[in-house]
Amino acid sequence: MLNAKQHAKEAIIITEAGLPGAVTIATNMAGRGTDIKLGPGVKDAGGLAIIGTERHESRRVDRQLRGRAGRQGDPGTSQFYVSLEDDLMRMFGSERIASLMDKLGYKEGDVIQHSMISNSIQRAQKKVEENNFGIRKRLLEYDDVMNKQRNAVYDKRNHALFGERLALDIDTSFSTVAEGLVDSFKEQEDFEGFKMACIVNFGLDTKSMRKNSRRATSTRSLINSTRKHGALWPTYRRTKKQAIPVFKNIRLTQGSHIEHVVVPFTDGRKGLNVLTNLDKTLSSGGAELASAVEKTITLAVIDDAWKEHLRAMDDLKQSVQTAYLEQKDPLIIYKWRRITCSET
Repeated sequence: MLNAKQHAKEAIIITEAGLPGAVTIATNMAGRGTDIKLGPGVKDAGGLAIIGTERHESRRVDRQLRGRAGRQGDPGTSQFYVSLEDDLMRMFGSERIASLMDKLGYKEGDVIQHSMISNSIQRAQKKVEENNFGIRKRLLEYDDVMNKQRNAVYDKRNHALFGERLALDIDTSFSTVAEGLVDSFKEQEDFEGFKMACIVNFGLDTKSMRKNSRRATSTRSLINSTRKHGALWPTYRRTKKQAIPVFKNIRLTQGSHIEHVVVPFTDGRKGLNVLTNLDKTLSSGGAELASAVEKTITLAVIDDAWKEHLRAMDDLKQSVQTAYLEQKDPLIIYKWRRITCSET
């Protein structure tokens, strides 16, 4: 019995499948593409005989099953048996064929060999294949919608992973968030709300900003002021000062075989471990640690945001499927809402 699961044992069964009198039962997935060596006297008896208990939705699978016989010039035969109650036949009007066979005098259990049956099977297989092709094509169209976003996210992730343009990406992200905050609160002149937003988003106390920031008439000047003071990363500076003595102590007490050190970080809600090179951190005065922190945090943020985005897009794909009831193309609505979701 071959079921394409126990490959080692099935290989032994296949080697004996061509012996005289051998009967091997297999699923349609087992043993395809395998040449069965015929034993003594089998060629003279007509070779390997393939008996199929049904026709499959794909003609390709039927051809692969037939191809198990007659390999490498060996003789062989194949015969498929089909019932009008098979799923493939029932999907495409087997009742009509059954009533016709009744009128022609065929009884239940009689063997029917008629071109009408063969042509009906081929038409049914062709329709199923066309339907499956349409499904795969539609899935590809939906995937193409996500491909641009996927490439953009993976580019940013590679920047963080390999250190390329990471500082520029962080600076750009900081500027985008700062600009959004300033635009949100400046129009209502809600400086108290702006102060709280700076603390929540940047851990930035606006007292460290210029005194005239509150009265700044230019939105751009306020954005630059927020960006300048928030980009100082005071936490990094404190961390580097605290880390250097610890790293020196590790080198003195643990020896020279220590190459990397794991430094735990937390914002009070989430924690992560940052891996940094000990020698590079000491020689750079802590700059290597700051770079490792930026890299680790950026990767964590991108991965979490991307997973949430994939869930949202999957929910969106499901929700737009009912648009066909309104005689609309769900793919068009998906593309439009995808843009809105991305901007959000």
